[in-house]
Amino acid sequence: QVQFVESGGGLVQPGGSLRLSCVVSGRALSFATAGWYRQAPGNQRELVADISDAYRTNYAESVKGRFTISRDNAKNTVYLQMNSLKAEDTAVYVCNVRFGNFNYWGQGTQVTVSS
Repeated sequence: QVQFVESGGGLVQPGGSLRLSCVVSGRALSFATAGWYRQAPGNQRELVADISDAYRTNYAESVKGRFTISRDNAKNTVYLQMNSLKAEDTAVYVCNVRFGNFNYWGQGTQVTVSS
């Protein structure tokens, strides 16, 4: 019922920028905590950033100062602005939305930072 359209991934050079978007349908984003996770080959999925319904943000230490998560409830969209990208940021980035005790996951979008 809850569906995601994730976009913005791609191939960039180190130091470059990308903005990921996650458009949510089926439920209003207003009441949800939303975030981006990433999973690199051979690694566990890790939280990159999330943003609560009160617009409080949380970031992985490795991305602080470089990434910014935001949301536009009117557009039902979560964004992740990624600047100063590094090779180690290469991963599949997956949108996550939590409505209370219900947790929903997107299919992910590939981000590749070449060296």
